[in-house]
Amino acid sequence: MVRVLHFADAHIDMANFGKRNPETGLPFRVEDFLKALDTIVNHAIEKSVDLVVFAGDAYKDRTPVPTFQREWGKRIMRLSRAEIPTLLLVGNHDTSPAQGRAHTLQEFDTLDIPFVRVISQPCLLTPDDLWGRQIQVIGLPWISKSRVETARKNSGNDEPEALDDEISTSIGDLMEHFLTQADPNIPLMLTAHASVQGAKYGRERNVMLGKDLVISRSLVSDPRIDYSALGHIHKPQNLNENAHPPVIYPGSIERVDFGEAEDDKFCIIAEIEHGSTHVEWIPLKGRRFIDRFVRITADDIYVTQKMINALPPEAEMAEAVVRLTVQYPEGFETQIDETAVQQAAESCFDFKFVKRPQLEARSRLGVDQNLASYTPLELLGLYLKTKDTPAEQFAALLALAEEVFTADDVAEDV
Repeated sequence: MVRVLHFADAHIDMANFGKRNPETGLPFRVEDFLKALDTIVNHAIEKSVDLVVFAGDAYKDRTPVPTFQREWGKRIMRLSRAEIPTLLLVGNHDTSPAQGRAHTLQEFDTLDIPFVRVISQPCLLTPDDLWGRQIQVIGLPWISKSRVETARKNSGNDEPEALDDEISTSIGDLMEHFLTQADPNIPLMLTAHASVQGAKYGRERNVMLGKDLVISRSLVSDPRIDYSALGHIHKPQNLNENAHPPVIYPGSIERVDFGEAEDDKFCIIAEIEHGSTHVEWIPLKGRRFIDRFVRITADDIYVTQKMINALPPEAEMAEAVVRLTVQYPEGFETQIDETAVQQAAESCFDFKFVKRPQLEARSRLGVDQNLASYTPLELLGLYLKTKDTPAEQFAALLALAEEVFTADDVAEDV
């Protein structure tokens, strides 16, 4: 049995909320990601795992600043000094779109760090490549967009769908080659940074870049594989539940945006044996994201108070990233006391107040009709309908208007 710690999508330089820590010089949100990474490294060392597999995307940016590279390097060097073999798979956020440019994990290859191996090309690693650990690993890093464009030019086929099919077929052929070459008596693991057919994404995909190539689920759930360690999709999931092999996206190590507000965060410890794998989901305690929505109508009197009431209790908001989205009729801006709402949310780590005024609905006349073809009473009826006037009020207002129009006609006749 080989014990493997699997995590992915670290994105340690995400700093889209909150402020900077004046003592460390790092954004507080970056420190959140680094705390999660520290927890993962601690688990690997404390549980004496045989192998650590990082399934891609160390940063959010393909050109991370040196400070963030330093922080990532500190954590990887802890694994190296503990003599825990570590595989770093190159993901889409690690890869430059330009041919020949270094990827973000290049220094670990260049400096030949002990017990650390970077997977930047498809490969089959044997125990000899893994410091004697009795496991084999098929590595499939991200297929970059520039490579896709190059393949399109070389093939002479400008149809994107045809090219995607061609690439999927090539990946399938390559996988079959690796599966055939692998020793059937030694456990086999796949690690890939890719979108797999049937995987579920979060509600928001701000951190996802480029067009995904989707690979077949059957490819990653081949029974000759004993564990599929995936990266790229931030929502934790097992695509082969209650079957062998487990096909797992552990998800990102920290919440990236409000699309992940409801997602728990994990790393995975997989105990892998040939034909049998036990998986343990290790929770990662991240910063809470709370997303609230409130709709203001024309009948609301205490507009600001309704918004404040939509917020969670103060104790729940403390140190959380909170977003309040308010939808209101156009022209209600003067009734919104934004300062009062901000003060009600002052215990938050970060508060986003999103205002969405709704434009008045306008009735459209038929193509064969014009304004002059309607009586004043009919035009009033159209207007009241755009305001969603209740039936009783609608009838009463039309009746009153009819009296007014009739009185005007009598006066003109006199």
